[in-house]
Amino acid sequence: MMNVFITDLAAFLPGPPISNQELDAYLIGADRISAKTRKIILQNNGITTRHYALEPGTGRLTHSNRELTAEAVRALCAQGRCSLEQIACLSCGTASPDQLMPGHASMVHGELGAAPCEINTASGICLSGIMAMKYGAMAVAMGLADNAVATGSDLSSSFLRPSFLKPPPSREVESDNKRHPAFSFEADFLRWMLSDGAGAMLLEKQPTADGISLRIDWLEIISQAHRQETCMYAGGVKEENGAVRGWRQYGNIEKALAQGAFAVKQDARLLNREVIKTLVGDSLPPLLARHGLKAEEIDWFLPHYSSEYFRAPLHDQLAAIDFPLPYEKWFTNLATRGNTGAASFYIMLQELFASGRLRTGEKIFCFIPESGRFAVGYILLTVV
Repeated sequence: MMNVFITDLAAFLPGPPISNQELDAYLIGADRISAKTRKIILQNNGITTRHYALEPGTGRLTHSNRELTAEAVRALCAQGRCSLEQIACLSCGTASPDQLMPGHASMVHGELGAAPCEINTASGICLSGIMAMKYGAMAVAMGLADNAVATGSDLSSSFLRPSFLKPPPSREVESDNKRHPAFSFEADFLRWMLSDGAGAMLLEKQPTADGISLRIDWLEIISQAHRQETCMYAGGVKEENGAVRGWRQYGNIEKALAQGAFAVKQDARLLNREVIKTLVGDSLPPLLARHGLKAEEIDWFLPHYSSEYFRAPLHDQLAAIDFPLPYEKWFTNLATRGNTGAASFYIMLQELFASGRLRTGEKIFCFIPESGRFAVGYILLTVV
């Protein structure tokens, strides 16, 4: 047990909720590509609304990632538990920083204009927000910081606009095998899956005296990269042997662009085959044994999954490892908030935290997978 408490949470979602029928107004040019992929993905992912930091009609960005994250932190501080000037440690995770350097946390801190504090940047994909959380929790648990603000954020829409990486003009008449790599199925798949948002949590040594807090009983992160190929990636090209060739390994930037190296892509076949098996069936049983956790102890299950497509397989795999969690214990807001990557867990937990539904003593079990090269975070929280 870490003896660290989540004492407050906040989220920031840019712009109004966007329905499936409104996507073309934001992802300018999306109506002319991947109609078949679009129909299949939207039918299966269960997302009815999401948020983009994009201006309708132009596709221009309304926020940077640092601005999204700063808005979530400001919302957290506005709730009164901790002022901007009192933040001792700022730990930020994202898959989509605004630049290669400096680190995302530096840019968020600069955007906030707050007092001096420790910073930490966690990179990765969905799991980067949990990495940021763990760093902040460890800093508080070890007495290295009086408090920590951890964040998860993603500005996925910046990659999703067809105008961002323009394919050859003849793309509509070319066969799938000859399409520009940035407009392959691997890239089109994610265009209908990802959206924007940011979340922030306050981590302290003691629970609040005037409301609920969430004690972090344990937080485990497991990588299975030694066993699996890369599945979701950007900044490189996956070759036939499964290796990823990074953009700087090309002779010049034009060659990297020509190969679609900067598009976000997903190996959907590998995802479907391995994500539940590897990150639940193989990764979870040793943790359950180590911590002596039983399914009947769990009151709430918070799964971050990218699509409703994985809901039943996840349910069935949990039952198969003798850790059955019936659907009535599940809490997710994927349908209304979308898949916001590193922010998803924060946004989901914030909504439950503010719902008035939590009761003292209840246990919350959290599942945060990352398909990048297959890693997963598991968290057990207790309401106090």
